[in-house]
Amino acid sequence: MKDARVVFVHALSPLHAGIGQGVGTVDLPIARERATGIPYLPGSSLKGSLRDRAKERGFSNDEIKAFFGPETSSAHEHAGSLVVGDARLLLFPVRSLAGVFAYVTSPFILKRLKQDLEVAEVKDPARIPEEIPAPSAMNDAYAGQASILFAEEGKVYLEDLDLKAKPYEAAQKWEDFLRHSTQAPVQGRLLIVHDDLMSFLLETATEVVARVRIDDEKKTVATGALWYEEHLPAESLLYSLFHLAPVAANGTVRKGDWDQVQRLLSGVIQLGGKASVGRGLCSLSWGFRP
Repeated sequence: MKDARVVFVHALSPLHAGIGQGVGTVDLPIARERATGIPYLPGSSLKGSLRDRAKERGFSNDEIKAFFGPETSSAHEHAGSLVVGDARLLLFPVRSLAGVFAYVTSPFILKRLKQDLEVAEVKDPARIPEEIPAPSAMNDAYAGQASILFAEEGKVYLEDLDLKAKPYEAAQKWEDFLRHSTQAPVQGRLLIVHDDLMSFLLETATEVVARVRIDDEKKTVATGALWYEEHLPAESLLYSLFHLAPVAANGTVRKGDWDQVQRLLSGVIQLGGKASVGRGLCSLSWGFRP
């Protein structure tokens, strides 16, 4: 894919990319991929927040129209030139007995990142580490050679899980690669677990909080005003592919400019729902350039 960029999304506060009402014990769950169950942030949510930011940062109406397309009433005229993909989860923070928290990922997630980077034709693809084989058992894991996660020799404790972990050169290469490519505090915290264990953690280690509404007169919870919300924890790291495509508008072909996109990425941005209670504060950063 020519003229593509990788953009990392680092959650500074819990991130709620909701799907509306749930049918289970969580009233407001987060969006998950249908096939894998992995949480993600829809590209439409990310692009909508960037459009609002463009207005705040003084982009002209013509610039906004070129990047994001016309308003809904005139959407038939042409699309916007900025193509924003879904933000896929890359590193999932899980509480650790040593090192405060671990950045957990799995061979499947790293393999998919590698494929996406190759699609984006990143500069110097030889720098991308090789794929890592799956650990032999669900309670096995790989850590970097300078990991701070070992509570004792060969042992890493995540939540209530007891894992047998070993320092692995390939894991260290991935840690170094991600440390230099993102702004997240990856150093010493990367842990690569079995894909099945990753699925378990993504189901059980997300942040679920109870929300209530207080009756003004009684100062107690109003009837029916107790609900549960699910969030990706703070420090979660996701990535999205951005692409600038030429678009025919008003008889001429127009294309956005990456320097203008860069203006949209600087600073903290609010993504997802629950903005009024501080959810979804994120930082965006370039990952790689072709």
